[in-house]
Amino acid sequence: MAVITASGLARTFMTRRGPVEAVRGIDLSVRRGEILGFLGPNGAGKTTTLRMLTTLLPPTGGSATVSDCDLATDPAGVRRRTGYVAQTGGVDPTLTVREELVTQGRLYRLDRAEAVDRARELAGELGLIELMDRKTAALSGGQRRRLDIAMGLLHRPDVLFLDEPTTGLDPGSRADLWDLVRRIRDERGTTVFLTTHYLDEADALADRLVIVDQGVVVADDTPGALKLRHAGAIDASLQDAFLAVTGRGPAARDTAPLAV
Repeated sequence: MAVITASGLARTFMTRRGPVEAVRGIDLSVRRGEILGFLGPNGAGKTTTLRMLTTLLPPTGGSATVSDCDLATDPAGVRRRTGYVAQTGGVDPTLTVREELVTQGRLYRLDRAEAVDRARELAGELGLIELMDRKTAALSGGQRRRLDIAMGLLHRPDVLFLDEPTTGLDPGSRADLWDLVRRIRDERGTTVFLTTHYLDEADALADRLVIVDQGVVVADDTPGALKLRHAGAIDASLQDAFLAVTGRGPAARDTAPLAV
């Protein structure tokens, strides 16, 4: 059963030089309980798509539903059913971990007692119990990302959007976060929509990959199938498959005309 659907989803920006089609028509279906890797080169339209699906940016064309809520007619319903963890995070450095979590719960209209209980529950699950009274400014990068994810899960969303969640983390913190993402899906049944520039991360985590380029979907399959089809072997590098799909691999460069 699909928890996210999009048909012809598009966004055009008006600039002084005229219209710019950032997203030209995304067709997408994400199954409930799936970890989807959403990939693309810079400027491909993935960030704009993510912002539309999380109601941060209205579409200028097409349609989409998230957890049975229409993006255009019920954006509040979408927000109630989704969690969003931005690349840069959003914690207040003057608050403690406990204060940040409880405040987030209150923003989602939990009563104070429920927000306190939920904060404690998530802190236990995500390894934050010993940090509850520490100011967020004193957290390490990995600890801060666990807090960001806890904030995104406070209201028990159906879908968790993660925008480049491991950027800037050391290898150990990245591995810990990968385990956390798997647990969120396996233990909660939460659908995870993941954008990342780390292709090893996408290969390790995602059940399925959607690659976008120039505002449209150019590939949609499992990591193994994409590597087999576009790089020649199931154990090939996902980077080779990605470069072939987006026309940026060695073969494409060899056949491209020289600029003069």
